[in-house]
Amino acid sequence: METQKKNTADEILIMKFGGTSVGSPDAMKTVADIISNEKKRWKSVIPVVSALNGVTNLLLESAQKAASGDHSVVETATKELHIRHRQMMEGLITTEAEQKKLTWEINHLINEFSSLVQAMVVLGEASPRGIDAVASLGERMSARILASLLNERQIKAEAVDSTRLIVTDGQFTSANPDEEATREKTRAELLPLIEKGITPVVTGFLGATPEGVITTLGRGGSDWSAALLGAALPAGEVWIWTDVNGVMTADPRLVPEACTIDHLSYREVSELAYFGAKVLHPKTIRPVIENNIPLRVCNTFEPYNEGTWIISDTSYITEGVIKAVTAISDMSLITVQGTGMLGVPGVAARTFDAVAKTGTSVPLISQASSEQSICFTVPIDAAEKVRSALEKTFAREIQRRDIDGITISPAVGIVSAVGSGMRYTPGVAGRVFTALGTAGVNVIAIAQGSSEVSISLVVSQESLKDAVRTLHNLIQ
Repeated sequence: METQKKNTADEILIMKFGGTSVGSPDAMKTVADIISNEKKRWKSVIPVVSALNGVTNLLLESAQKAASGDHSVVETATKELHIRHRQMMEGLITTEAEQKKLTWEINHLINEFSSLVQAMVVLGEASPRGIDAVASLGERMSARILASLLNERQIKAEAVDSTRLIVTDGQFTSANPDEEATREKTRAELLPLIEKGITPVVTGFLGATPEGVITTLGRGGSDWSAALLGAALPAGEVWIWTDVNGVMTADPRLVPEACTIDHLSYREVSELAYFGAKVLHPKTIRPVIENNIPLRVCNTFEPYNEGTWIISDTSYITEGVIKAVTAISDMSLITVQGTGMLGVPGVAARTFDAVAKTGTSVPLISQASSEQSICFTVPIDAAEKVRSALEKTFAREIQRRDIDGITISPAVGIVSAVGSGMRYTPGVAGRVFTALGTAGVNVIAIAQGSSEVSISLVVSQESLKDAVRTLHNLIQ
């Protein structure tokens, strides 16, 4: 299918490669092949890379063990990092100059890791700032390996830490970017390299405070990094390379017959990302939406597969009513209920203010039209904390019996049917509930956004798989 790319010589392509895409020497060679091929069609290709597969987990687990006083972790983790990255270097780099340069850079970063975790052992704690410093090292090493490989292939490349590009606040482990400051720094750093014909290999996941202190954007934040850089330059397109053939109609572990979706609108993919689809980081979407940049999700290991194109809602032509079904498991449904709530202003505001103070995310909310109950979902491990906060907030109302109490359901899941075509097609909700009823799936709560792009339903954890398969059968 024809893409939206304009054939102008001065466009920039951002390509983000995930951990599995750079997880082995063969995979890294494929990445270099992809970059080399796309450089024939674009003025500049900017790869954004994750850490080698499994390395970020190793780094974070090491920090936790060090904080608990485990002295052995310094030696064992350092050894494992050397082995993983040496195997990559030996499998990829053959020229002596590149070997020397890369070996020095990797050893320097691993020594930095060793010093950081040793300090955590001594202090007996790992601060969020320290955790981000440790977590940053995986991307910083993988970017240097890829840059060396490209240089060896006569593609001039330079590793660029995104700490020099993405400016964030000081919310360590989950920082928020300052997009204006990021635009200024990104253009100042990357455009001169592009003009010199150098390929910047940028670390994903990382940023820095205005003072230069390393931060991270949260797990999966490399997607977000790529989108932020794409918006800052701006890029012609942003491609997310992963290990699946784009966005699927459902999780293939739940629905073996699930297939790749050719095109999605920004709104559809935002709903899918929010309700559990693992292909994209949920925050990736906004920077590309605001700049009308096409986003592509594709498979490193099947590079000629077109994958999924995500395009603006205004240029989007509806193809089918329900496009995909996604699910979130291990949730609890919390209900605030009482006849004394009827007509009383501020109950919902107080409810969600109390929940927000616990730092808990609420993916779904449903309220009875009689105003006698509000129910919402939270992750199952946060349910007791949320109930305790609500009981404290409404202690007086519970004592007066205006509120009967705060109840927690057994484990539930959220299943969502997503598709822009729903808003133009009467009877979709009827088809959804008829299908679920026929399959014997009981719906506990319902939520539908005013945009009508999705219908979300709460079902028991045991029924979640059946609900997903049943709704998937409605995709045409």
